[in-house]
Parts: sequence; structure tokens; C-alpha cells
Amino acid sequence: MNIAKTSFPRIVIVGGGFAGISLAKKLSKQEVQVVLLDKNNYHTFQPLLYQVSTGGLEPDSIAYPIRKILKDFPNFQFRLAHVQEIDTIKNKLITNIGKLKFDYLVIASGSETNYFDNESIKANSMAMKSIPESLNLRSLILENFEDALLTTDLNERNALMNFVIVGAGPTGVELAGALAEIKKGILPKDYPDLDTRSVQINLIQSSDRILKEMSANASKKAEDFLEELGVNVWKNVRVTDYDGKLVTTNSDLTFETFTFIWAAGVKGATIKGLDSSEFINKGERILVNEFNQVKGLNNIFAVGDVACMENDQFPKGLPMMAQPAIQQGLQLGDNLLRLIEQKPMVPFDYKDKGAMATIGRNKAVVDLPKFKFQGIFAWYVWMFVHLFFLIGFRNRVVVFINWVYNYIRFDREARLIIRPYKKRN
Repeated sequence: MNIAKTSFPRIVIVGGGFAGISLAKKLSKQEVQVVLLDKNNYHTFQPLLYQVSTGGLEPDSIAYPIRKILKDFPNFQFRLAHVQEIDTIKNKLITNIGKLKFDYLVIASGSETNYFDNESIKANSMAMKSIPESLNLRSLILENFEDALLTTDLNERNALMNFVIVGAGPTGVELAGALAEIKKGILPKDYPDLDTRSVQINLIQSSDRILKEMSANASKKAEDFLEELGVNVWKNVRVTDYDGKLVTTNSDLTFETFTFIWAAGVKGATIKGLDSSEFINKGERILVNEFNQVKGLNNIFAVGDVACMENDQFPKGLPMMAQPAIQQGLQLGDNLLRLIEQKPMVPFDYKDKGAMATIGRNKAVVDLPKFKFQGIFAWYVWMFVHLFFLIGFRNRVVVFINWVYNYIRFDREARLIIRPYKKRN
């Protein structure tokens, strides 16, 4: 890998997400060598991926080069690499570009889509966990409307204009709301020769309420907002299969669609060497103690979505969201310095700052520790928070201008098929 030799302890971070970047920044000017490995050379602001999928933003608005984030830090090195295996005995990483020794290792590889071992759904559905996947979805949505113009088969046309989203967490809810606004404000102008009133947006949730991690009031209000926008919300329905056109469920309910979006679950993006039952739970998240140490290992840590830190408040582990990842990265930075100096580490204490989701124009729900509110004020709060946490002044300005333009013009400029999505046969 051609990593410079140094007398400083080498801390290797796998993953440039919220947790990895927060940790790297914390260690940036300390007397340690920080090596960050990621399969992409950019950090992705994942909460806004759905806006890339629906043409509201271009991908470069929510991505930022990792090298640029940490360019002023003297002891930092980045390598574009895919980590294949961890040798916990020899303190060594095996990657597609070579091997790397470490003194301390931090796994911040995030999460990936969980298909719950359903190979048919995995093969035929669309996911939205990365920028390439979001661009694929954007292309598919637009291509399906183009195909709907060409077909004379009414059933096929309806299937091309039918959207099925599985999973009513923040991702599914926000995507459904965005699609509903496209149906209302954009499709009639773009496709005047197509009866866009036939467009159906179906949001399927296996439990009895949407946004189940948020308060009951937020869940109910979000459902009301979606129904106002014309979204069909199906609760207590579990999808069992999808063959590329037909969606089957655990009831008599079926859907014919060529746009099937899977947002029903995520799991830890584990790495060989730490993927055995000794180290992970059922959600394939790495079990860590209160210091983010992988259980049974003194110099290997995990932070963010891939880490499962169980406590009385979160018996299944901290929520897989940005805030726990950021806080864990910052805290681990302090603890690694303490460990190097042979001082006792400080247990991680998660400060729950709440949760929020936007459903559409002037519609959002916000749960803060002491306040819960919905509607237009919640929508403004949602926008402010997301702008604040975007990396890069240019990205903040571009996203803000796009939002203002879209709000005034009822438009989404990035309705572009830049790279056609190749449908599976």
C-alpha cells in the first residue's frame, strides 16, 4: 500500500461514513498515524439519497471527497481499497490492494441492505444505500414512464406506473412522499399524453404503524400526511416474494409493478475475520462493549451502524442512525488517545438528540427529547438540521438553492437518465 513508516501508533479506520470521518477528524492533529480505507473516495450524506433517486438533487450535492475533508492533517493517509479480511492474531488487514499492519483497528464499515435471505427479492428489487444505487433507481423510474408511453397493453402500463416501497422507516416514508409530489406536480407537465392519475404509490409496512421508532403521534401524523398526498399505506402486511413483476404478500394482497423498492431493513456490513457468531449478533452487527471495543479483543474497535452496543435503553443496540455514529467516532478518538497514554477509557454515553422525517412540502415530523411537533415548522427544522450536517460549504449552498428553487417552481431539475439502468432479464 506504500504507507509511510512512522514511530507513531498506526490507527487504521475502515469506512468513511459518519463514524469514520468523525473519528479521523478527532485524531487528525494528534501524534498518531491515521490510515483510512474505503471502497469509495467520497463521503456520502445518506439521509438525502432519496432526493437523488427522485431527481431533487444531483449526487455531487451530497458527496464530498474524503481526501479534501482531511487534506490539512499531516499524519493522515487515505487509500481506495476494499477490505477483504481481518487477521486478528497478526494485527493485519488483507485488502484488494495489499496487506496492512495496524496497532489499532476501527471498523466503521456501516450497514448494507438486509434481504432476510430472500434471494428472489434481492435479485429483482431496487435498494437505495449508495449513490450508484440511487442513480439506478432514478434511471429506472424515468425509463418506466418512457416505456409506459410506448406500450398499448393497459396492464403493463399500470405496472410501469405502479410503485411499491417495502419498509416504512424514514427512508421509505420520505421516498413515498417525494414520489407523491412528483406525481402531483411534475408528471402531468412532463407526460401530458399519459394519464398520470393512474400512478399508484404503495408503502408497505409489516408492523401496525409506520415510523415505528418514533413517537405514536409522529407515526400517526406522518401517515395522515402520506394519505393526503395520495400514498396507499398498507400496514400489517409482509412481502414474501417478488419475481420482477408480481409482488406477493402473506395475505391475498398482490401488486403488479416494475418498480419495487426494498427499504425494509439493514444489517451490519461485517468483514471476514469478525463475521462469526463469536463477534456478531443476529443483525450481523459487531458486538462491542461500552468503550466500542470488539468483545474479546483489546485493540480492535467498531463504531457506527456496524457496531452493536447493548444497554438497558437499547437492548438490541443503539439505533443505526447518523447521531450515534458521529458521537461514537468522537468519543472513540478520545479513548484511543487515553489507551495509548495508558489511561483508563471513558464509557460511551449516547446523547439522544431525537429523530425526524420529512414527508413532503411543508410536511415533516420531529421528535426531540423534550418537544414533539409536526407540520411546516418541523419541515423547516428538518431542512436546517440536514443542511448543518452536510459536509462542505459548496454542498450546503447548492442543496439550499435547489430546495428553494424546487419549492418556488414545484420542480425537480435532475430528472436525467445519465446512465440507463439495465433491467435484469
